[in-house]
Amino acid sequence: MVFVMQYSNYHRVLRVSAVVVAVVLLFESGLVSDATVRISQDTHLYLANAIGMTAKVQPTELNQLTAALTAKEKELAAREAALSEREIAVDFSGGADGNEKATYLLASILFILLVLILLNYVLDYIRIRDERTEVKTV
Repeated sequence: MVFVMQYSNYHRVLRVSAVVVAVVLLFESGLVSDATVRISQDTHLYLANAIGMTAKVQPTELNQLTAALTAKEKELAAREAALSEREIAVDFSGGADGNEKATYLLASILFILLVLILLNYVLDYIRIRDERTEVKTV
């Protein structure tokens, strides 16, 4: 009786991770829809802005000037976001470089996973073949 390892938890996890990476790659690359690229970029920006830290200090003149400068910067950022939304509406957004890098990264991860799956099945085949030859020679 030969036990094939293709139904082990390791193989299940490997197959599921390959499928998940492939789906994320399709989503990130925009092959499904152009809207997925924009959703992906907005999600990256949201996550980048959500990660942060706050601290409280006593108010001084310098702090108040810094707060005023920060308020101006936020106002400029809001104007820039409005301009970016208008560019997206007209399809002139130029922020595809980050998305292309993510696509290449996910594609390379998917390729590595597929190579590992293939290597695993080849090594299982070799092990089973060697076990069969040992049984025949004994």
